[in-house]
Amino acid sequence: TTLFRSHHRARHRGYGAARQYRSPSRGEDVELNIEIKAFAARGRAMASNSEIDNITTLLDQQTHLKDNEGKHKFVLKTPKGTRDYTPKQMAIRERVFNTIVNCFKRHGAETIDTPVFELKETLTGKYGEDSKLIYDLKDQGGELLSLRYDLTVPFARYLAMNKITNIKRYHIAKVYRRDNPAMTKGRFREFYQCDFDIAGQFDTMIPDAECLKIIHEILSELQLGDFLIKVNNRRILDGMFAVCGVPDSKFRAICSSVDKLDKTPWQDVKNEMIGEKGLSPEIADHIGEYVQLNGGLDLIEKLLQDPKLSQNKQSLEGLNDMKTLFQYLALFGIKSQISFDLSLARGLDYYTGVIYEAVLQNTEPRDQQKKGNDEEAANVGSVAGGGRYDELVGMFDPNGKKVPCVGLSIGIERFFSIMERKAEASEEKIRTTETQVLVATAQKELLEERLKLISELWGAGIKAEMLYKKNPKLLNQLQYCEDNGIPLVAIIGEQELKDGAVKLRVVATREEVNISRMELVEHIKKMTSGC
Repeated sequence: TTLFRSHHRARHRGYGAARQYRSPSRGEDVELNIEIKAFAARGRAMASNSEIDNITTLLDQQTHLKDNEGKHKFVLKTPKGTRDYTPKQMAIRERVFNTIVNCFKRHGAETIDTPVFELKETLTGKYGEDSKLIYDLKDQGGELLSLRYDLTVPFARYLAMNKITNIKRYHIAKVYRRDNPAMTKGRFREFYQCDFDIAGQFDTMIPDAECLKIIHEILSELQLGDFLIKVNNRRILDGMFAVCGVPDSKFRAICSSVDKLDKTPWQDVKNEMIGEKGLSPEIADHIGEYVQLNGGLDLIEKLLQDPKLSQNKQSLEGLNDMKTLFQYLALFGIKSQISFDLSLARGLDYYTGVIYEAVLQNTEPRDQQKKGNDEEAANVGSVAGGGRYDELVGMFDPNGKKVPCVGLSIGIERFFSIMERKAEASEEKIRTTETQVLVATAQKELLEERLKLISELWGAGIKAEMLYKKNPKLLNQLQYCEDNGIPLVAIIGEQELKDGAVKLRVVATREEVNISRMELVEHIKKMTSGC
């Protein structure tokens, strides 16, 4: 058989490769083997050309059958924690992006981009317990790589690598986390982050206050519902842990436990501190006296008088910074939606000062929430967060040179989930294109004239379409405008061509007016300026 397989391969290089055949079933494989063995027994010398052709076909069939053995049925789906987006969904997303980018630019930010993957060692040790959520890539030739977990660590690497000590930048890009996805809450494994950061040495709390102002502006403009921005300070937390008796080596681990208080009752967090983190019940109870406090400037003043916290250097510095911050927030007019919350910890290791997190208190009226899914509909968790990280850049600099930084990150996917649900509830018709006018005709044989007119409009910057038919019916053209939300129709016919005019029709009101061809562009711009 080996002899004939060799001949079979040679035939494949010539005309034999083009032979067509029917794929055999599994049961026919036995018959194929019998025929092949019988052919081999007679020997190649006794075989005719037709027999050789036949056995070549049999070998092809056997190979095809074996290639398909053990194959599972392919399921067409997106990977877990990811999704596709329809044109309507992308229209909502683009609206949100534009709102966020306009706000970032209004505050004077410029933009950068960084690779979607980084050296694994760049990301290692920066995220505390969340490091287990990093996607590691297979070794592709000497470099161990990981998909970026956020945009902050790559930004710090960028600053250190390029010796930048002063920049105000925004960055919108995808990040990746091996998290347990919750699609209805906007928690994915692949998702966009929208980051704004200020790097440089500045006076205390001024850039920090601006970051909070930006979060407030974006949430207010998108009208997602009532929101609250929680703030705290890592130095207050560290000082609090110290006066409560937490060993230095357990600060970050206990900080991670405290960070769960927004979703987990205090008793469960306390049990974790004692059972898993090794704290004594007395120390845990002492922590509980502090982390369940929240308020405003009055709470800051109260803690400044606390006999233990006021004697701790870190806590005292943090409380004084918070007092300054709240004074600036009052001047910005946003103090009423800011809460000083001692349970806020944000588990990432790189934070060193002020930290903050924005949560939506209710995203839609109760009567619009889906039955049996009220809690998910009403609470999507944190939608923005950030803080100060003064030492992260120094981790990458060969000389350990620090660049103070403060920033924020907007949870765009959670915004999108809320807005999509609201659009469905209101049955709002969402335009997926920006077409201003459809070039149409009521008569036949005017394709060339339509092509000329639409080319003129494109050249003048007008967003225009036409149907891809030589002689479309006028009713079909008007219906296309109705279905796609196109506000105007530019109709040309024999009479309009003679007069050098175009009939401009407003789709919504069905009003028509004859416009000089020379004035058409200006009329379209004026009539669609608010669209």
